[in-house]
Amino acid sequence: MIPEIKRILYATDLSKNSVYAFRYGLAMAEKYNAEMIILHVIEPIPPMAKHYMKIYVEETKWEEKIKYEKDLAIERIKERLQEFCKQETQDAPQCLAQVSSILVRPGYPVEEILKAADEEDCSMMVLGTHGKGFLKQTFLGSVARSVLDRAKKPVLIVPLPHEETGLTIGEI
Repeated sequence: MIPEIKRILYATDLSKNSVYAFRYGLAMAEKYNAEMIILHVIEPIPPMAKHYMKIYVEETKWEEKIKYEKDLAIERIKERLQEFCKQETQDAPQCLAQVSSILVRPGYPVEEILKAADEEDCSMMVLGTHGKGFLKQTFLGSVARSVLDRAKKPVLIVPLPHEETGLTIGEI
């Protein structure tokens, strides 16, 4: 018997077509009456770049900038979700009712996705993947592949279209 799906973690890179994978996560959340948690990970600045930043910018201002960027990312995710729900269902409050929280974390995407899935007690994960390079038919994206290899919970990988879709909601 398949375990009950109660919470779904949807990890997004905020690319234009990532809303395509959101559609799958939302459909599953609605079907199983599950909560949906949205995660966006902000990758750390490489050490060498951080070193040069400290030369030109005070560390306290740098911390303020990071906090500002995180808050801005959360607001942009919320705006995109509301736009998507209006476009998709004409009923934004009902669509957003499935979304229980939006997380924006600094760190490495694979580590943060796996950690969030455990911490939030998610039943499964939904990720989109971009086929990049000349081997795109053969390999998943590096983040999706790594999550899939290390996950202890089910993972739905949604290949994102390269062309514009009716679901695209502009730039973030």
